[in-house]
Amino acid sequence: MNRIDRLTGMILLLQGQRVITAEQVAAHFEISVRTVYRDLAALGEAGVPIVAEAGVGYSLMKGYHVPPVMFTEDEAAALFLSGEVTEQVADESLRGALRSALLKVKSVMPRERREYLNRLKHVVQVGQGARSQRREDEHRALMPLQQAVVRRQEVELRYDAGGRGEISSRTVEPLGLTFYGHHWHLVAFCRLRKDFRDFRLDRMVGWEVMPQCFAGHEEFSLKEFLKSVLEGLDTLPVTVVFERQVMDRVYREMPGTPLQVVEIRGGRVQVEMLTYSLEWTVGWLLSFGRGMEVVGPLGLRESVREVAQSMAEGHEPVDEKILIHS
Repeated sequence: MNRIDRLTGMILLLQGQRVITAEQVAAHFEISVRTVYRDLAALGEAGVPIVAEAGVGYSLMKGYHVPPVMFTEDEAAALFLSGEVTEQVADESLRGALRSALLKVKSVMPRERREYLNRLKHVVQVGQGARSQRREDEHRALMPLQQAVVRRQEVELRYDAGGRGEISSRTVEPLGLTFYGHHWHLVAFCRLRKDFRDFRLDRMVGWEVMPQCFAGHEEFSLKEFLKSVLEGLDTLPVTVVFERQVMDRVYREMPGTPLQVVEIRGGRVQVEMLTYSLEWTVGWLLSFGRGMEVVGPLGLRESVREVAQSMAEGHEPVDEKILIHS
């Protein structure tokens, strides 16, 4: 990045923050703090009203805004692709806001940039993941819950813990949203359990953002909470042999990073990995059909065999006429 682009980016960074330290600016642009001081001085000399507060940081004078910045072709393409990817993990509440924002961005672009994005839309396709069937209210949950996190508003939940059909009502204090394991999760302090909990959005039978706000939890770290959750899970080391042609899918879907991958005879690949759920692993492995074989542990191998045998017994040959009329 040349200096002109960095100085422009620095103004935008300051404009998007209430206050920011020189160290944070340096980390953002991957430059030294000394270079930040020189850049800020140059901006001040150019007439940009930067306010410096000792021991606090830097900010732009209230009311100062730079005019809209035109996107380069690469930036416009990156914005488009980011939107396409977000479409796959967002719900309807977030998709609607995203489409509206992108439409506004496109409206201020030069015609050649708009035409470039229109052509891009026809030649680039982000494949849709396997979205679970969702209730109508779940389609609208993400944006309101995101606002509740930011505004620190209480949320009333009716929750199906563990997906067992046992519905409980509780009041929670939302502290973060995160996407992992193909699902969105709300991390909150649960007043029923008097502890921090992780709630999957697809298991919320009902929810309501309340007008009351909560206080506290200033020391809570979403990153540290998720780290402790993952470290607290019981892991099971498994070894599976896959056919080479399914390895792309294995890498996309496997839980975590493989411990070891070794090519063996017959064009097959032996994979050692850690899994957090025996039940999920059995179903996942069976979805590969003859493209996999469990080596160990023996308990997993036996579980796969039992489920496969049960499936086979449920598909015994029957008279076609009986099957049609039933």
